[in-house]
Amino acid sequence: MYAVIETGGKQYRVAVGDTLAVEKLDAQEGEVIFDRVLLVSDGEGTVSVGKPIVEGATVRAAILAQRRGPKIRGFKYKPKDNYRRRYGHRQAQTVVRVAAIEG
Repeated sequence: MYAVIETGGKQYRVAVGDTLAVEKLDAQEGEVIFDRVLLVSDGEGTVSVGKPIVEGATVRAAILAQRRGPKIRGFKYKPKDNYRRRYGHRQAQTVVRVAAIEG
């Protein structure tokens, strides 16, 4: 059984037991429920596709950690102007483990 969920403007294909890093969620460690489920499959050929979401379907997950992703380095450069700027960015992430798919 698997599902496609949407969170943080991105879509993820998840199954029970999967661990994934998503955009930061404003929740403490514990359980979180994803209600924007776009597709649910039972693994035996039956697929429910939402328009845009599947009614009554939810994905329960446990929050494992709040962390920051890898550093992204950028560089701006303009020739002949002595202009150089280096910058970095680390995106905040939440690590979750999928506990159940309902619906």
